[in-house]
Amino acid sequence: MTDTPARLLHLLSLLQTPREWPGSELAARLDVSPRTIRRYIDRLRDLGYPVEATKGVIGGYRLVAGAAMPPLLLDDEEAVAIAVGLRAGAGHAIEGVEEASVRALAKLEQVLPSRLRHRVSSLQNATIPLARGDGALVAPQTLTSLAAAVTGHERLRFGYRAGDGTETRRQVEPYRLVSTGHRWYLVAYDLGREDWRTFRVDRVSDPFATGARFTPRELPTGDAAQLLARTVSRQQPEHDVDVTFSAPAQFVAARLPGHLAPTAAGDDTCRLRVRSADSLEWLALRLALVDCEFTVHGPPALVSCVGELGARLTRSAHA
Repeated sequence: MTDTPARLLHLLSLLQTPREWPGSELAARLDVSPRTIRRYIDRLRDLGYPVEATKGVIGGYRLVAGAAMPPLLLDDEEAVAIAVGLRAGAGHAIEGVEEASVRALAKLEQVLPSRLRHRVSSLQNATIPLARGDGALVAPQTLTSLAAAVTGHERLRFGYRAGDGTETRRQVEPYRLVSTGHRWYLVAYDLGREDWRTFRVDRVSDPFATGARFTPRELPTGDAAQLLARTVSRQQPEHDVDVTFSAPAQFVAARLPGHLAPTAAGDDTCRLRVRSADSLEWLALRLALVDCEFTVHGPPALVSCVGELGARLTRSAHA
C-alpha cells in the first residue's frame, strides 16, 4: 500500500474499532514508520477526527467522542445493518425518529453499492411490517426519493391517488416531509394548481426527480407542520376524545403519540381529553395498544369502534 490517502483510510478504519492501538502496531499494519503514523494522526485531527494519544513506554492511539460527528467508515455488514435499521425507523418502529431516519437513509442509499442495496432490499422484502391500523404502509424507496428531492431542491413528478380513488399526475416543488405518528405527508407547491398542497405519501406512486432545481418559496404559514395541520383539519372532522385509563399518566403517555397526552386523575388513573382529527379506527387501535384497562366516554362513534375492535379480536381468538 503506497498511496497516502489509502493509508489514511486504512488507519481510520483501524481506529474506529473500540480499542487502543500502540503506535508500533499501527506502523506495522500500514508498513510505515512510527514517525509517519504520527504525521497521519495529525492529518486525521486536522480533518476533525478526535484521536487521543496516550503516553507511556509504548504509547497508543484511540478514537474518542468529539464535539461534532465526523464521517464514518463502514464495512459491508455494518452498512447493511444500519440501512435496515433506518428503514425500520422510517416505518415508525420507534416513535419520534421517523424524519431523521428518512434523511439518514437517503444519504446512505445514495452511496450504497448495488450489491449492498440488493441485500438491504432482500431483507426488507422478507419481512412483514406491522400495520398501524389504517393500512397506510409506505415503501422506503418512496420516502428516500422524496427526501432526496426535498434536500436537493429538485422538482418532482409522481402519480397521486386521491381519497375518492381519482388518479392524477402531479409536478411539484417539494418542501418538507412530515410524519404525524401514523402517516407520512409531503408538503409541496403544486405547479399545476399554483398553490400549496399536502400529499399522503402512501398514495404517491412512481416519484421521479426531474433534475430541475428550484428556489424554495415562502410558506403561507409558520412551518410545514402548521400548514399540514391546517389542511388536515379542513379535510377531516374533529372528535372530542374522552378516555379514562386505569394506569398512571406517565405510563399511558409513554404508549401514546405526543398529541394524545393524558393528565393525572389520581394515583393510578389518568384521563385523556383532546380534540383530534385522527381516524376513529386508528384511535381505537392506539387505545387498545396502551396495555391497561380503559373506559371510552366519548364520542359515541369511538365507543362503537372500540366495541367492534374488541368483538373482532374475541371472534378471532375463538375461531
